Amino acid sequence: NETRNRRDVSKGKVSGRSAEIQRLIGRSLRAVVDRKLLGPRQITIDCDVLVADGGTRTAAITGGFVALVFACHKLRQDGLIEEMPVQNYLAAISAGIVDGQPLLDLEYDEDSQAEVDMNCVMDDEGRLIEIQGTGEGRPFTVEEQQELVRLCSKGVDDLIELERRILWRVMI
Repeated sequence: NETRNRRDVSKGKVSGRSAEIQRLIGRSLRAVVDRKLLGPRQITIDCDVLVADGGTRTAAITGGFVALVFACHKLRQDGLIEEMPVQNYLAAISAGIVDGQPLLDLEYDEDSQAEVDMNCVMDDEGRLIEIQGTGEGRPFTVEEQQELVRLCSKGVDDLIELERRILWRVMI
């Protein structure tokens, strides 16, 4: 979509929005890593969402997870670590309420019209890692929040199933 912001690359300065997204991605990925198994290493995941119709944060988290698994697999292949430090699968997805309807994986037009907007990051055991919910157009109820989390849980399950198909050889 042409209305998206360009990536921060000027003079090493990062906007507040970009810094918040970086922290969100980092927290999400660290939640499924046993850092003792990783040892004294730092892995940088550079996320550029080239094509997205909404949900760039969630796409960056899910894609960043796949990149993290491949990076850790390479460390194992090279003999730098003995065990896979990634302990669980992880994915993220958005949901929201548009025109009174709960929707999963909002497209850009839906996201910009959402009364309520939520991002969920979850692992393969159904545990929430991060949840961000905002009443964009109105406050929302606990029941609406729970319905959105249930929608996100189904979406995350579907994404993790795709990850399993892609990553099964490198996660063992």
